[in-house]
Amino acid sequence: MNDKLPATSSCCSSPQDVRDIVRDEYGRIATAAGAPGCGCCASPGAAEDIARRVGYSPDDLRGLPEGANMGLSCGNPAALAGLSCGEVVLDLGCGGGFDVFLAGPRVGPTGRVIGVDMTPQMISKARRGIDQYRARTGLDNVEFRLGEIEHLPVADATIDVVISNCVINLSPDKPAVWREIARVLRPGGRVAISDIALLRPLPQTVRKMAEALVGCVAGAILIEEYRSIVEAAGFTDISLEPRRGYMDALASAGSELYLRIAQALPAGSTPGDFVTSIDIKARKPAAGVCCCKA
Repeated sequence: MNDKLPATSSCCSSPQDVRDIVRDEYGRIATAAGAPGCGCCASPGAAEDIARRVGYSPDDLRGLPEGANMGLSCGNPAALAGLSCGEVVLDLGCGGGFDVFLAGPRVGPTGRVIGVDMTPQMISKARRGIDQYRARTGLDNVEFRLGEIEHLPVADATIDVVISNCVINLSPDKPAVWREIARVLRPGGRVAISDIALLRPLPQTVRKMAEALVGCVAGAILIEEYRSIVEAAGFTDISLEPRRGYMDALASAGSELYLRIAQALPAGSTPGDFVTSIDIKARKPAAGVCCCKA
């Protein structure tokens, strides 16, 4: 393991400061999604359009519990994962339960989907949707737990698939998140995550400005650094595929985040030249397989 890999830098004095800021802001989002000033979320009217642009089908969006889709997605990790009946799935930073409720029918009555979020308001919102989910699907296979993604409330080697949607970029300690993912996955388990990364470094003035908008871009790191963190956590079969459509979706939705970044960039450049969503696939080695480098 590469102990020299740094935690994500921040303007704040400690990682806990970052978590507190994110927790407070996403608590506000949970109770008033799309309110003015929200950097990473969308208005209720734009949430469905963003979801479709980043890979969700009309069938995916039909029949979701009320309020589960808050326009916070930058990809479709449940589809990326290719889920099968009977699998146990963990969603990091589950928010209002959007991807949990989509994954549940895919794993069926013998599978289970666990959502973890550090924001009490988000967990409450997600739990309120369970009755609607049960009524629509006839399934009782989802649950939501309060916890930080750097310290998951999940036992070792109990998860088949870890998914996450536009959340790990918010963490002030991404290496710790990936070590936790490795801990909870069973040998041979896999990862299917959508996140935000940088194609090239943002100008310092833009990073400082973005930090005021909860850091969903300020916390993003270069794709090459992201790959190094995943490798250091012991994963193999790693794939990081940029998806530039996310920034187009934010532009179409009139996102405050997009507009403020665009205004601060050098003339002739756009946010999409710097920021992208990425689809990440990786696998924890099977038991008895050594992935150590000579």
